[in-house]
Amino acid sequence: MSSLFAHHALLPQGWASNVRLHWNETGDLNLVEQDAALQPHENQAQFVLPGMTNLHSHAFQRAMAGMTEMAGESKDSFWTWRDLMYRYALHITPEQIQAIAAQLYAECLRHGYTAVCEFHYLHRDQDGSFYARPAEMAERVIAAAEQTGMGISMLPVLYSYADFGEQALRHDQRRFSTNVAEIMQLIDALEGKRNAQVEVGVAPHSLRAANISQIRELVAALPAARPIHIHIAEQQKEVDACIAYSGRRPVELLLDSGLVNQRWCLVHATHLNKAEVQGIAASGAVAGICTTTEGNLGDGFFDLPDYIAANGRFGVGSDSHVSQSPVEELRWLEYGQRLRLQGRNIASTPAQRKVGDFLYQAALQGGAQASGRKLGQLSAGYRADIVVLDDEHPNLAGIASADVLNTWVFAGNDNLVRDVYVGGKKIVQTGQHKNQTEVQLSYANCMRQLRQL
Repeated sequence: MSSLFAHHALLPQGWASNVRLHWNETGDLNLVEQDAALQPHENQAQFVLPGMTNLHSHAFQRAMAGMTEMAGESKDSFWTWRDLMYRYALHITPEQIQAIAAQLYAECLRHGYTAVCEFHYLHRDQDGSFYARPAEMAERVIAAAEQTGMGISMLPVLYSYADFGEQALRHDQRRFSTNVAEIMQLIDALEGKRNAQVEVGVAPHSLRAANISQIRELVAALPAARPIHIHIAEQQKEVDACIAYSGRRPVELLLDSGLVNQRWCLVHATHLNKAEVQGIAASGAVAGICTTTEGNLGDGFFDLPDYIAANGRFGVGSDSHVSQSPVEELRWLEYGQRLRLQGRNIASTPAQRKVGDFLYQAALQGGAQASGRKLGQLSAGYRADIVVLDDEHPNLAGIASADVLNTWVFAGNDNLVRDVYVGGKKIVQTGQHKNQTEVQLSYANCMRQLRQL
């Protein structure tokens, strides 16, 4: 099967009727027919749209979801959660990270993500030494993507310091430790993994964990056009520490380096002033917003209205994976703004007043850009990453295509994804992942081991 007839398809210019999508043997769309006629016995679907890119993921943290929601004796924060995460990360084996990532990716696929940007910093063995194959942990995560059919942009993380001022890493950060030369060795080791489904970029963890000089060296060594991601300005404490260290705010410091352009994804960017909002937008970089994690960790609210007004690009990611649904990320991106501003229908423009449509289309474009891959639209030359919604569900039965995205994003909690194709291969059918049973068994065995620790 290398074609699909869509009664309604979300094309770059909006919804279109009677569209036939064709893809080649490598999984790229090579023809998009409009005003086509349905043929007898043809594979068909009612509502068809591009799959979403999950632009920020720490796969191993899926195994922690729900495990840190108990108050401590003192005030809890991002920083107390981080200490728990470090302790957890110390125990995960290569076999376990593959099982966890496969479970995560199968869940993400069932909810409409078809690609992921994996911000991967769990490089070393439990004692802090490199594995015999230094890229083994990254290879395991890529293997999980291949096992489940998920497209992946693997981003090995540069993590050299514990905080601003080049403070030495803590002992519980030993599995993350890397310098620029080691990161480039990992990238070189992963070169043979690159294909139509796999890209390899890089991620300086943050300005706390990598200094500007290192980042400049890393960018110069990285092959052209590869994606570059960084955590930035997630917490007010981080902003304050950056000012104390450098006299500048984190985004200001990074933008002043002159390095940031369309290759970059600035993850979180939660605490910005007006100049930083304008600066990110003007750079052409993508803001990586992870609303469910930012809510779970108490990070704060991204300045979405001013960023939209500045024509800023953004996408969404599930980060710590307390949710695996792009709908929940987009819904709470909008709801957070409504609560913050005490208004409604915030994520919109005069050209697109439907909030669900604006959010989904913008996140498609931003996520695709952040991935470094040709994703996010049903056009010739792009990957055949396709989501089919369940038109028999009461929410969508008999609905006009113009109302589909608002309904999907803002009505109810049922998963309305029926089928998912990645690179033209049907990975999810009637809501079930093709390898769901084996993936869940491996994950259950992994979690039994981890919960005995």
